[in-house]
Amino acid sequence: MGNFERIQSRETGLHKKLSASQMSMIAIGGAIGTGLFLGSKFAIGFAGPAVIISYALGGLIALALMGCLAEMTVQHPTSGSFGAYAEFYLHPMAGFLVRYSYWACIVLAVGTEVTAIAEYMKFWFPQVNSWIWIILFSGSLIGVNAYSVKAFGSVEYWFSTIKIFAIMVFIVLAVSVLLSQGSISRIEQNLFNGGFAPHGFSGIWTGVIISIFSYLGIEMIAIAAGEATNPEQAVKTAFKGTLARLLIFYLLALSLIVMLVPWQELIEENSTSPFVTVMQNVGIPFADSILNFIVIVAALSAMNSMLYIATRMMFSLSRANEAPQILGKVKNNGVPLNALALSSAGIAVAALVYVFNPETAFPIMIALSMFGALFSWGAVFLTHLCFRIRMRQQQQTLKFRVPGFPFITLAGLIAIISIMITTWFTPIFHATLLFGIPFLAFLILVYIIQAYHKKAQENK
Repeated sequence: MGNFERIQSRETGLHKKLSASQMSMIAIGGAIGTGLFLGSKFAIGFAGPAVIISYALGGLIALALMGCLAEMTVQHPTSGSFGAYAEFYLHPMAGFLVRYSYWACIVLAVGTEVTAIAEYMKFWFPQVNSWIWIILFSGSLIGVNAYSVKAFGSVEYWFSTIKIFAIMVFIVLAVSVLLSQGSISRIEQNLFNGGFAPHGFSGIWTGVIISIFSYLGIEMIAIAAGEATNPEQAVKTAFKGTLARLLIFYLLALSLIVMLVPWQELIEENSTSPFVTVMQNVGIPFADSILNFIVIVAALSAMNSMLYIATRMMFSLSRANEAPQILGKVKNNGVPLNALALSSAGIAVAALVYVFNPETAFPIMIALSMFGALFSWGAVFLTHLCFRIRMRQQQQTLKFRVPGFPFITLAGLIAIISIMITTWFTPIFHATLLFGIPFLAFLILVYIIQAYHKKAQENK
């Protein structure tokens, strides 16, 4: 099959301009966005206060994924990332399927973010048509990504800095409110009035599905490693810091939310985000407007990161001769502009879904993008098993090792398969497999046709 350097060499041309600090912020930028600020509302609707358990379980799966991915990324930094690893350690068709599934997932997730932004803007401008915000914000972020990778990294760094600072302030405010106004009896009432887990384990498990969508984005650091100035050190540093911060921000923030406000109020139809609802309830002047601004910044940040990642994945497909060659061309500024243009398609899909189904646009977009996320994460765990076996057979030394193999890898793989099966029996996620299985079958057919065509060309 040859050395992995062959795959790395075909993906040259991108500019290595991302620092370790920017790499960390890119991972946070993708993972702290709509999934936390708006998706948590839907998770609370299923799990109630037990949403804390849902996000803790999802966090453990994300932790296992990042460990597996960090090992492979430090060994082989490249923009193709886990798509390239699947190609090399599983089979070329596996790399094809992973790249396209993940690309479709991220493209649709971009649409999820922009529909959420349109929802948030209603807080201030309820009479303005949502498509105006979709066009305005989408155009701005596409422009940033088109300018240069350095511009993208700088914008994402400050977006993520604002988000992190805002969540820290929210946590401080929430804790101070609990200490000044709250009592043990009030906290108990909010947590247990109506049941800690009102829909039982099935509700908690459904909350885990939404949490996976919320954590989607932490794997972006592996893709960004291909444009890092010092990829090995950047990945190690970012891996150690990113997950700890994510788990603290998610679990601590969600715990405070369900302790401060009855969960039934958090999921009311007129509620845009549990974070905004909490600020409205505690009565801090202008806090809800400030937090709504932060929520918009968070969504823009996640959207910015996802546009970047989808573009690089399509670039990798083109360089592997699995997409039109024009999509692999890099401009003088180091940006694969054609791949960026195609990867912006999710915005158009989201706009159409939003126009025809404004009330259900967000859960529909989640359901459609979930298949690619789950398929890609499952592929990472499976690839890591083969990666470790190959490393041991060839007696190669790992540059970075995460303890717990093979138990962590197998547990992660089993969890992802279980979640994938669960989506079929959950009405809100029924479209995940309904869309995903035919899409996967279509990709397999395309790969077989491409392989037959390539073989015919070689035999001429």
